[in-house]
Amino acid sequence: MHPTPSKSERETLKAIYRVTGPQGAAVDAHTGALAESLRLSPGTVTAALKRLADRGLVDHKPYRGVMLTAQGRQAAVAAIRRHRVVERFLSDMLGYAWNEADRLAGSFEHELPQEVEDRLYVALDRPATCPHGFPIPAPEVVEMPDMPPLYSLEPGDVAVVAVPGSTDPEVVAFLDTLGLRPGVRVVVEEKHPFDGPLVLMVDGKHRTVGDKVARQIYVRKEIDTKRKQRSA
Repeated sequence: MHPTPSKSERETLKAIYRVTGPQGAAVDAHTGALAESLRLSPGTVTAALKRLADRGLVDHKPYRGVMLTAQGRQAAVAAIRRHRVVERFLSDMLGYAWNEADRLAGSFEHELPQEVEDRLYVALDRPATCPHGFPIPAPEVVEMPDMPPLYSLEPGDVAVVAVPGSTDPEVVAFLDTLGLRPGVRVVVEEKHPFDGPLVLMVDGKHRTVGDKVARQIYVRKEIDTKRKQRSA
């Protein structure tokens, strides 16, 4: 039986998952991208990848990249789940703002016994998302729902907003003036061509968002049943 991943191993697994995406690691994660994400030297990351490969959590090919194995993907998703449960605890029970929870969660999430994480989740009434709007996966899940950027949507699409904790504070402040906060439902009214802006309906108001900002926001698409009925 393999030992529980260490703090640094969990962070590395999470970073690989984020770089490779949720659909089976179709794109290799390269050491440089991981080092930048983790704010570590490439040499330190390479050593961590070798340890993970020895444990069967990653498939590491020097100069070609790294991919998570099935066991590694499960461990990565479990680490992301724990982070999001702790964020929810900080936000819902301790009153921290959603854009503070990400930073604070990393300072103690790795020290939690599994049974404490499980009890926190139940005490929080089994939340579906973290404070940023990203899904909290069920235990033992190896994949999470795809969360495309807002700018990938087309007119008529309906979605719920998620904002990463790493988003620049100035961008977060700007989004707040538009009402674009985690969990907010938006409808795409227009999408101008040639990387033009999106026109959204947000809380009954039209809001215009440029492509640069819209690519930093992620969404969970929904089906607009009213529109679907009108077009039937």
